Amino acid sequence: MAGLPSAEFWRGRRVLLTGHTGFKGAWAALWLGEMGANVTGLSLAPDASPNLFELANAGASGKSCIADLRDAAAVHKILIEADPEIIIHMAAQALVRRSYREPVETFAANVMGTVHLLEAARGLKSLRACLIVTSDKVYENDGSARPFNEDSRLGGHDPYSASKAAVEIVVASYRRSFFSEGAVRVATARGGNVIGGGDFSEDRIVPDILRAHAAGVALSLRYPDATRPWQHVLDCLCGYFVYAEHLARAAAVPTALNFGPREGQSRPVRELVEAMQLALGEQRGWVQELGVLQKEMPALALSCAKAEKVLGWRSLLDAGQTIDWTAAWFRSHAAGADARAISLAQIARYMAHTNGP
Repeated sequence: MAGLPSAEFWRGRRVLLTGHTGFKGAWAALWLGEMGANVTGLSLAPDASPNLFELANAGASGKSCIADLRDAAAVHKILIEADPEIIIHMAAQALVRRSYREPVETFAANVMGTVHLLEAARGLKSLRACLIVTSDKVYENDGSARPFNEDSRLGGHDPYSASKAAVEIVVASYRRSFFSEGAVRVATARGGNVIGGGDFSEDRIVPDILRAHAAGVALSLRYPDATRPWQHVLDCLCGYFVYAEHLARAAAVPTALNFGPREGQSRPVRELVEAMQLALGEQRGWVQELGVLQKEMPALALSCAKAEKVLGWRSLLDAGQTIDWTAAWFRSHAAGADARAISLAQIARYMAHTNGP
């Protein structure tokens, strides 16, 4: 079906996936493995416990290499040995509040980590496509709530957003300087705010709901009325995979695309929290966090019209389904179901393009 990844394309394909130990990366490793790809993961060890990578045994979907992208020699060695046909680069320091605490580490991981990856990729003989995942926060946000398209001005107030905007410039430079002849297609994917089952990460809305419930307290929200382009992790990954397929096939596609929810599906933080708490059977509510808060934009929206036009991709799950699928994962896991089995079942249901949780 148009807009869904092709298992036939991915079967036997050598894929280098960075960030495979993270929440989104573990889902990606599982899905690529189910499609028959030959996956080599490159990432730091998981930084949360529990985590989806270990719970779902996502490392069994391919070869797992624990290394730091800031180590250029290690990156080069892993890429030469993997000899990938496709690179999907998802590894990053992705937390805004941590970027305020650790700005140097954030720029080093996100910017120089990407430089090291692209530098190593220059020597690969089999490489056909390199997709660098950045963020919906690469755009200069004036708070107007207008949806950003791929031609919107890049920027970033906090160190995380600025580092991801800088990655966009790095990728454009490498594409023009070293990959301009077109044998290797290099592009960026700008994904919206992702939620889904198996997320236990720091500073993420769904695990924060679960942690507050476990502690017996109301969830503290910094900006309850802030609007974000929430989407299910499978919708976002679907876009990445379809984009990578087009790049590898040398199709006429743009060098950057947005991936977010359908128009009108963005929600304020408080609405997402209330709906998720209801779906999880969690009744403790939320409270406004007090004190001096770090700056965050009141609204963020993406236009994904270009991805729909050139890839045939659009989010399959609306806001309600995104919440239902996420809550269903956590309810099943809490009831004792195997995390890998739950995740693979949701991937299969998504690929079958069925509705409901």
